[in-house]
Amino acid sequence: MRRFLFNTSILSALFGVFGVVQSTRRGPRDWRLILMWISWGLTVAIAVGTVVKDAQTNELEEGP
Repeated sequence: MRRFLFNTSILSALFGVFGVVQSTRRGPRDWRLILMWISWGLTVAIAVGTVVKDAQTNELEEGP
């Protein structure tokens, strides 16, 4: 769990949601808003996938 909390990719993706939320509250409701949320979701998914892949690689390198 610690690897997720201190990973800079995860942190930047989570802090990025604040801009999307502000745009949702203040901006127009059109197709660009949907794309912003999809983009943010993909960013979080890629960041989580990267952390999981790095953890698997580190486990294989350390060995038994």
